Amino acid sequence: MRYERRAVARDGGFSTRAEDGNLYIEGYFAVFGSEYRMFENAIETIDEDAFDETLDGDIRALVNHDSTLVLGRTAAGTLELRADKVGLWGRITINQADGDAMNLYERVKRRDVTQCSFGFDILDQSTEVLENGTTVWKLRKVKLYEVSVVTFPAYEDTAVEARRRDYEQIRKKQKEQWRAGMLARLKGA
Repeated sequence: MRYERRAVARDGGFSTRAEDGNLYIEGYFAVFGSEYRMFENAIETIDEDAFDETLDGDIRALVNHDSTLVLGRTAAGTLELRADKVGLWGRITINQADGDAMNLYERVKRRDVTQCSFGFDILDQSTEVLENGTTVWKLRKVKLYEVSVVTFPAYEDTAVEARRRDYEQIRKKQKEQWRAGMLARLKGA
């Protein structure tokens, strides 16, 4: 099994909330079944069970995947994560004494920042090539390290390059299978 550090980004539909003297940022860090288009003819989706065995770990909430800008942490009780029928939902309790966290809170509140992402390793996945040539990878099981509120919703370059290599290998295998089938037909097999 291949393990890769990856990040998937999307619009999180984040909202801010003030309650009982606390400030929160909350929304979905991943939506099950949504298509994350990596490049032409390359899509990733997330299975409903992908997070089942990873949410009890010590996961951080970051800004733009920057480990120096920690917004919350499950072990500290300042990050709550749960998988429901929609996807991976999270709520970050904002540290009001942290200027960076307060700045982000205000940016989310104004809707200047609305995207999210998560960093993970792939533990199990399936691959399907559709009739139109599109390759679909379904993430079945991941190890989650962090969730991030991000400025730009784009795959990290390493994730796209890893999928491009996978895509090229799939295409190469298809051509080899086609060639072998044609040779067998020509030989009358």
